[in-house]
Amino acid sequence: MKFLDQAKIFVKAGDGGNGCVAFRREKYIQFGGPAGGGGGRGGDVLAVAVEGLNTLIDFRYQQHRKAKRGQDGSGKDRTGAAGSDLVLEIPVGTQIFAEDGETLIADLEKVGDHTLIARGGHGGRGNTAFKSSKNRAPRESESGTLGEERWLWLKLKLIADAGLVGLPNAGKSTLLGVATRAKPKIADYPFTTLHPALGVVAVDGIEFVLADVPGLIEGAHEGRGLGHRFLGHVERCRVLVHVIDGLQEDLLRAYVMVRDELVAYSPALSQKLEIVALNKCDALESDLVADKCRSLSSFILSPVRVISAATGFGISDLLRDVHREVDSARSSQQLLAKGSWHP
Repeated sequence: MKFLDQAKIFVKAGDGGNGCVAFRREKYIQFGGPAGGGGGRGGDVLAVAVEGLNTLIDFRYQQHRKAKRGQDGSGKDRTGAAGSDLVLEIPVGTQIFAEDGETLIADLEKVGDHTLIARGGHGGRGNTAFKSSKNRAPRESESGTLGEERWLWLKLKLIADAGLVGLPNAGKSTLLGVATRAKPKIADYPFTTLHPALGVVAVDGIEFVLADVPGLIEGAHEGRGLGHRFLGHVERCRVLVHVIDGLQEDLLRAYVMVRDELVAYSPALSQKLEIVALNKCDALESDLVADKCRSLSSFILSPVRVISAATGFGISDLLRDVHREVDSARSSQQLLAKGSWHP
């Protein structure tokens, strides 16, 4: 299934049914009076977050979505049936924006989160509703009101506990494939990863979700390369795993370049917990690896772990560290949630 994290859709709620003009025509009942029922209410359009979805591809090929209109009223004071609601099932982590793409309407972060995005029209009144002591036989009724309609943007931000970031060809996809059962595309050229990939890590009987996004290059926050389009997916990650190619000569420059792009995209990313993974160390002498690790550690505050995604060296220890940080971030978030609650 093709990955799609943005989609523009048109939604139309159902129109209300029209009221009816009718009179009682029953034997032995003289001057039966008005008996026109009202129209039914139009259906609403709702969005609900469901599990099992990780793409918006369904909305690419079916862009227009409409709810059912209410049925018209009829004689014998019968009210028309209400139109059925239209429920849009979307992936967890989807944000709904207005047509301008900036005004946030709803952010569905958990399974079961739902929101009303277009309200159905009201049914019109039948002539029975206009009966009075001065107007015993009204011949007027109301038309149903129109349902709301609007263009919307759906933008998906994947829900993952930890995210892999780094320059192209740093070995992120290989690391994801080793750490999880995911099967990302792996090759010896840059920009192998064209869309984010998710995998479930199982370490010491505990599971967490790991995400890999396309590699970043200098100027990514301005639209260069592929990674800028998918940086929104790491905004929800609790921990960032910064993968650096250990074969590079200037490790600090590689680190700073990616960090600058993250901060330029969203200052909130600079506040996230980070673990640096020095990859491809199987191709270097142990003394050189130690020197590079010490040199990098002297300039940055984040912990540095030596790994080789190709051979599996250091992967288990790295994943345990990531899980420890993820667990710590979860605990902190729960404490903040309790502290902000008011009865």
